[in-house]
Amino acid sequence: MNFKEHIRVIPDFPQPGIRFKDITTLLNNGPVYKEVINRFADHYRGKGIDLIAGPEARGFVIGAPLAYALGIGFVPIRKSGKLPGETVEAGYDLEYGKDKLAVHKDAIGAGQRVLIADDLLATGGTISTTINLVNQLQGEVVGAAFLIELTYLNGRDKLNGIDVMSLIQY
Repeated sequence: MNFKEHIRVIPDFPQPGIRFKDITTLLNNGPVYKEVINRFADHYRGKGIDLIAGPEARGFVIGAPLAYALGIGFVPIRKSGKLPGETVEAGYDLEYGKDKLAVHKDAIGAGQRVLIADDLLATGGTISTTINLVNQLQGEVVGAAFLIELTYLNGRDKLNGIDVMSLIQY
């Protein structure tokens, strides 16, 4: 299946010169969305993964159904201040400022094998921060799965050799 056919590209959003990759057109097509999750599940099944971690919000729409398909737990990575329990945080740079991600301190145990799942690998900033959070909790990041990878932004280079799977490349 050519998943790229199900992605809408919106020119000049959110600013001139950006060609936004809109995944909602894929997500609202049940059979295609199911095939995305099945492809990831087939690839990662039997690899000893304990948990899937997904950064909000679109990492939830890839990571949670993948965790369900594999019969393992899902760890939401949230923006700072959004989780009710005790958390660890890590900051990252945005184009015009800074932000922080957080995870519950008890979400990942020492030595647990964690796959990170998200919709998009661009510059690698969000995923590097997610890796940092998993490492703070002494988890082991065993890979990263993305629906889309913008290869021209070289985000993979920031992931320090972590195994990356992406279904669509631009």
